[in-house]
Amino acid sequence: MEEITYVGLDAHAQTTAIAVAESGGAAPRFIGTVGAKFAELTKVLGKLGKPGELRVVYEAGPCGFAMVRQLRQAAYHCQVVAPSKIPRKPGDRVKTDRRDALSLAGLARASQLTFVTVPDERDEAMRDLCRARVDAVRARLKARQQLKALLLRHDRRYTGKTSWTAAHERYLADKVSFGHRAQEIAFVEYRRAIGETQARVDLLTQAMSQELEQWRMRPLVQALMTLRGVDELSATSLVAELGEMKRFAHPRDLMGYLGLVPSEYSSGQKRALGSITKTGNGHARRLLIEAAWNYRYPARIGLQLQKRQEGQPAPIRDTAWRAQTRLTYRYRRLTARGLQRNKVCVAIARELAGFIWSIGQQVSIVP
Repeated sequence: MEEITYVGLDAHAQTTAIAVAESGGAAPRFIGTVGAKFAELTKVLGKLGKPGELRVVYEAGPCGFAMVRQLRQAAYHCQVVAPSKIPRKPGDRVKTDRRDALSLAGLARASQLTFVTVPDERDEAMRDLCRARVDAVRARLKARQQLKALLLRHDRRYTGKTSWTAAHERYLADKVSFGHRAQEIAFVEYRRAIGETQARVDLLTQAMSQELEQWRMRPLVQALMTLRGVDELSATSLVAELGEMKRFAHPRDLMGYLGLVPSEYSSGQKRALGSITKTGNGHARRLLIEAAWNYRYPARIGLQLQKRQEGQPAPIRDTAWRAQTRLTYRYRRLTARGLQRNKVCVAIARELAGFIWSIGQQVSIVP
């Protein structure tokens, strides 16, 4: 029987710390630190044993999944660890790369690590595009806030109902001016910045729609679009963040992954529930909470939703309708009890995740 050696890597942008733990039960030992080049890492791993004898782990982080893909291509068994699920000693107040690598190696040998799913490169590319659009939307919001701050400082108040419409743009162009040339330049530059960020948002939105046509996850995206409050942009972003729903064995697993379940501290006869955990994928959690606001209105199938449901199998449409009738009812019941609306919306988002899981089980994805 071959001996397995567990290797813990603490990976950073410029360095990678390496520690090993042998199967015999001896204390993990620190090997050293190498640079960012993959060849330097494989050179050290080659001295530790053959690829089939090593079990390599490292934490998920800003370095992404490039390392795990390279190691797997080189025939190494490598997995990525969920940082929030790593057991930590409450009294341990010293954190170094050396200690982190030693800890990973020892916990890997003890089978006490939780691993994340490494996404397909095609799916990760789509996720990067979706997140780029989110960044562009945030940049647009920041540019708009900066312009409004300038106008407010000089008592230029727009009296219309909604900002950033065609009427608002005419107001900015025709009605707003400043007596000093320096202020006028600042005003124009702020408006130009808004136009540039808007162009970025439009370009990335169009790119998402075009890439969706060739994406292998398109059937799942179209199935989720049968749900109220989930349009093409939301569905594409959700699928890009979550991947295949069949990797979650139960709806509660998806709810926990999204951080939508309440935290709990129970001891003895006392059971205390707190706010939601907010662990896992924050991008998908935000999208679900935004979608949940649509269930404050009575259940109905409008023209846009009817178009999105065209061509979908009857079981998927039935699931979407059950979701709408239940969630609108739940919203009314919870608000009637006097619960704060934001809390109600989070509760609706949690149940909506269950219906998304149910629809995902009915869709087959081509590898």
